[in-house]
Amino acid sequence: MAATLILLRHGQSVYNKENIFTGWTDIELSDQGRQEAIKAAAELKRLKLYPDVCYTSWLKRAIHTAQIALLEMVWEHIDCIKSWKLNERHYGAWQQRNKDVVKQEIGEEAFLSVRRGYSTPPPPLDENDPRAAKFDPKYRDLDPALLPKSESLKDTHARVKEYYRDVLIPELAKGKTVLVSAHGNSLRALVMEIEHLSTDAVVKLEIPTGKPLVYRYDTGMTAIKKVKVN
Repeated sequence: MAATLILLRHGQSVYNKENIFTGWTDIELSDQGRQEAIKAAAELKRLKLYPDVCYTSWLKRAIHTAQIALLEMVWEHIDCIKSWKLNERHYGAWQQRNKDVVKQEIGEEAFLSVRRGYSTPPPPLDENDPRAAKFDPKYRDLDPALLPKSESLKDTHARVKEYYRDVLIPELAKGKTVLVSAHGNSLRALVMEIEHLSTDAVVKLEIPTGKPLVYRYDTGMTAIKKVKVN
């Protein structure tokens, strides 16, 4: 049976619009972001790509993107399974700060080593910083040791890779069409795994908001075709 994986980065968020580091901050979609989710649904309908199951992060900008798209497709009956492992990269002490201000403070070289590097995390949040995930009720049942205080792309890749192999691949192996509504960095990590990208290649990869990426799989669970989406 043929299987299809649809990756959809959430539409523009309020923080995207304001050039602010978001990370695990649970911020809403902007008006443009909601329109991008509607356009994504139109593309999926055009390609007759109706998912059997949906996966999202625990962050509402990804959840709402999936909900808007499925509403537009009149396809809300499917299960939508949420996991923190699909969350955006945790931007540590940079969360809720303007990107240009951070760059001005630390210099472009240090800024880019974190923003576009693979292994360098931002400065971590302090243990008692109110932005820390341990103070967010949605994470209260998770082992605190699992909650990052900051993450590199490498750290994000580690948790996303595990979820891909343990959860998404078994669903694809059943011949299903799987929709993943997530974030720029968690989807970069997924594409790295799917396309076997090098660390140099993945740091140059851009995932546009609200534009589906579609992969077809063979029976051996190898992505054999990338479908062109407008």
